[in-house]
Amino acid sequence: MAVDRQAEEQKLIALMIAYQKGDMDAFGGLHEALKRPLIRYLWTFVRNQTVAEDLLQETFLQLHRARQTYTPPRPVRPWIYAITRHVALMHLRTMRRRKEMLPDENLPEIPVAPEMDQLADRATVQRLLGTLPRAAQEVLILHHLLGLSFEEVGQIMGIAAGTAKVRAHRALKKIREHLAEEGA
Repeated sequence: MAVDRQAEEQKLIALMIAYQKGDMDAFGGLHEALKRPLIRYLWTFVRNQTVAEDLLQETFLQLHRARQTYTPPRPVRPWIYAITRHVALMHLRTMRRRKEMLPDENLPEIPVAPEMDQLADRATVQRLLGTLPRAAQEVLILHHLLGLSFEEVGQIMGIAAGTAKVRAHRALKKIREHLAEEGA
């Protein structure tokens, strides 16, 4: 699994380097490789498929504008997730200013990793995720649902890898406590 992950990251690095040199096919390759995980990540912020798709387009626009700031051979994934996170947070800030509420749609569910799936059924895990502070939700989503390392999570969120690990541990502990209370 780690070998696949490294090979995948090497492919993204090669695509990003080619894109920085003006290869538009490389941009298409980046888009194809990252659109599905990024749309899932964006959906966790806005809970609306249409808005998530709009934010995905904004993410790739920002990626295009910032492409020269990427420094090879650093991993591409944390760099792009940081851009995605920024786009989502800016959108939420704008929505708060407008005092608009985002509708919660019945959409395909976010895949739940086996580590979290063992805690409870998918709907319960997603409901309990909603009770956590945003930072705790993000760490769990990035690490347990999207499979990023704690180092990558830290890079995306601008925190130390150890801090990300502690947040994940505390969040899982809270979920287990809620499950124990509900089971009692």
